[in-house]
Amino acid sequence: MCRAECGFAPNRPSVLLSPVPDRHGSYRSKYTIDRGIPGAFEGETITRRRFMDVTANGAGAIAAAAFTLPALGFALGPVFKKTPASWETVGTAGKTTVYMRERNPVLDTDPYDRETPYIAISTRCAHLGCPVRWVDAAKRFICPCHGGVYDLLGRRVGGPPVRPLDRFYTRVIGNQVQVGPRFSVNSELRRFSPRYPAEPIDGIGQYLYPSSFTDTPGGV
Repeated sequence: MCRAECGFAPNRPSVLLSPVPDRHGSYRSKYTIDRGIPGAFEGETITRRRFMDVTANGAGAIAAAAFTLPALGFALGPVFKKTPASWETVGTAGKTTVYMRERNPVLDTDPYDRETPYIAISTRCAHLGCPVRWVDAAKRFICPCHGGVYDLLGRRVGGPPVRPLDRFYTRVIGNQVQVGPRFSVNSELRRFSPRYPAEPIDGIGQYLYPSSFTDTPGGV
């Protein structure tokens, strides 16, 4: 046997041939008639069933957004709205009335009241907003509407109110005492942005109710 004459090379590696994939074989036309769908028409790219499903789901999403977005806007809108602070001199005509007294270091021990020259407590009950009155014999603020009772600091001691009476910022300009924006306090008298009556701000309540920046009476 003559290996040289026959062109046999004992050290040459063998070559393996593999089939080339046919890319055209995996291609599917976008037209439904080319996919063998019964009832399809020439030029259709989506079935009527699929079109109806997409249309129905889209209409449902639009309807849900029509109800959801206004509610979210109502709840979150006040958070991003800033109302300019309003200050009124005590004794002038204003939008509301307050009970006002000088700060007493023995009673007003909360850290937020240390720099407050005067304590201004709102007369609006934290239950439904009825005006409370100070009863000197009982040393209590009492709401005549539903029996809400508060102590001298405005903390709830009885009845249906969900939090203490609101307060107002105060300052002294020259020889005039001024009352500023309203703020709410929780049961520990910590300050929070103003809330509407019947909205608790203890625990998770402070996150459930938006601030009522559109309701900022200032003055007496």
